[in-house]
Amino acid sequence: MSIITLTTGWIDDFHVAALKGILLSAVPSVQIIDISHNAPAFGKGILYAAYIVKHSYSYFPEGSVHIISVASEYSETSPFAAVFHNGHYFVGTDNGIFGLIFESVPEKIVRIEKYKDDKTPNYPAISVFAPAAIHLAKGGDIAELGKQYTDYQHRGAIQAPVSESQITGTIIHINIFGNIVTNITQRDFERVGKGRPFEILVQRTNRKITRINRYFHETSDGDLLAVFNVSGLLEIALNKGKLSEIMRIELDTNIIVKFF
Repeated sequence: MSIITLTTGWIDDFHVAALKGILLSAVPSVQIIDISHNAPAFGKGILYAAYIVKHSYSYFPEGSVHIISVASEYSETSPFAAVFHNGHYFVGTDNGIFGLIFESVPEKIVRIEKYKDDKTPNYPAISVFAPAAIHLAKGGDIAELGKQYTDYQHRGAIQAPVSESQITGTIIHINIFGNIVTNITQRDFERVGKGRPFEILVQRTNRKITRINRYFHETSDGDLLAVFNVSGLLEIALNKGKLSEIMRIELDTNIIVKFF
């Protein structure tokens, strides 16, 4: 059974149903999985979708096809593309999202030319990505979709700067619970910290966290806490509260860890 996943910014919109209808009409046996339809508009949507897809796609069987329709407008510098990497296919716009998702250069990336003369250019997920995904889900060769190229947008993930006693992280994702996810990895935290006492400074210097929880409930209701999530990234939350809303925290805000 073929699997196609969907990641879009079409929350509460008929386009998701239309896209699923197109896919099911062409491949009745396909299994369609919604990864997320909550991507914000424009640049922030790219960051959101890249984080969600990057940390979820590898859990799917190899051969899965992932449609990503976020900030998907076509331009000469942001062409429609199909990518094969780590046993998976990705279909979307080359707007920098592939560089954020992959840790290494994709094994194959092609400009989608087969469907470029579509009649609904403002909805490429329906007119371009869907037929490309159907082609791949049916076992079609990615090379039949267009010419291979290598100069895709290498928009790599931002690494948290480190010094002997400090890591300066950035908020790269805010989830539905208002928890903030940073680009500080557990590996860097342990490498720099070397078991030393520390303080995690959240927006204001008087809001400090001095330990890493294993479970959320280890901290009293309404208090700040920090955990390493399933992706090995430092996540900060307010127990039984929406941290991002209460403290008005946004993407790209800095989070500082100081070691003593």
